[in-house]
Amino acid sequence: MSSAMSDRTPAIVGARASRTAQRLGRLYLRLFGWRVAGALPACPSAIVIAAPHTTNWDLPFMLAVAYSLGVKPAWLGKRELFRRPFGGFMRWLGGVPVDRSERQDLVRQVVDRLAAGARLFLVVPPSGTRRRAEYWKSGFYHIARGAGVPIVCAYLDYARKVGGIGLVFTPSGDVRADMDRVRAFYAPIRGRFPEQMTPVRLREEDAPVSAAG
Repeated sequence: MSSAMSDRTPAIVGARASRTAQRLGRLYLRLFGWRVAGALPACPSAIVIAAPHTTNWDLPFMLAVAYSLGVKPAWLGKRELFRRPFGGFMRWLGGVPVDRSERQDLVRQVVDRLAAGARLFLVVPPSGTRRRAEYWKSGFYHIARGAGVPIVCAYLDYARKVGGIGLVFTPSGDVRADMDRVRAFYAPIRGRFPEQMTPVRLREEDAPVSAAG
């Protein structure tokens, strides 16, 4: 059976960015008038939220910010991005092609890898699309919760031309309480196209609560 992330896909393992990559990242941001804020937490692995996501320009800016911070991240992308002639280049950048129809299996695979000691900073755009949707996808939360690793709130604020790292927390299992913290953090941040920003909310938050007894 095929797997969205096979053992033949080394890009799943995050790595330190080379000095050349760090210089290129800083140069790219400087050319566009951007700056970096914050720093990565001192931990071997984390799930990194990439938000808001409203344009294809988010990917090069995200990579430039990550390289500037000294890390070569792993990131999940829809498999269409990895077709020829650019598939090899996307994998070199740290991309991992996934089939969206295998979302639940993907969560389990990432949790298993982290539990086995994989060291990676996996970047996840929880909106799952550049266009406005009703909810964020909750995979990032379940991966972090299942693996016991922190969630890092990364951002690209096009209004201020600032990208970086903000809130860092370990999910408690209280989805609403944790998401309240995430909402408060992202409230002032604006994507390239604000009208396409997906509300910071998980479908699980609106699920009816079962009555006790």
